[in-house]
Amino acid sequence: MWRKEDGNPQTPEVSNQTAAAKTASAGSTVSGKAPACVSQGIKIKGELTGSEDLFIDGTVDGKITLTNSTLTVGPNAVVKADIVARELVVRGRAEGKFTASERVQIWSTARVQGDIKSERVSIEEGAQVQGKLEAGKAGVFADTSAQSGKKSEANKVKEAHANDAKTTSGATAGAD
Repeated sequence: MWRKEDGNPQTPEVSNQTAAAKTASAGSTVSGKAPACVSQGIKIKGELTGSEDLFIDGTVDGKITLTNSTLTVGPNAVVKADIVARELVVRGRAEGKFTASERVQIWSTARVQGDIKSERVSIEEGAQVQGKLEAGKAGVFADTSAQSGKKSEANKVKEAHANDAKTTSGATAGAD
């Protein structure tokens, strides 16, 4: 049916709204920007870069850089890569160095091995995580102070062992 005022048909507009409402009520997100997908059975070796969200449910080996986007490692995925993203969601297997500027979310089905660095990190009960974790605002963790603290502790232990060795050596030499 056409309206004389604007010359546009009403029926397609109404049907699009109805379809959108049905999709929204079914629990799906209505979005013009669906994430790109590497589906199960696809294997990629190399470097992935982009500015859109990405869902991986296949196998990726290399480096992934999505600086302003979300990367989701699906439940069937096997990812061996250094990852840089705005947000990282891990539901499958991931191995490497992971840096997310905003947040890392690790589901109970995830198996993660590697270093994780992000402002916020959430790990569900049941997830397997192995590696180093840094969470908090940038600048809160000073790498140099953390490393120097570890070095000083290591030096204290070495000095203690060295003193024990000198004492033991001196006692033996004095006994001869």
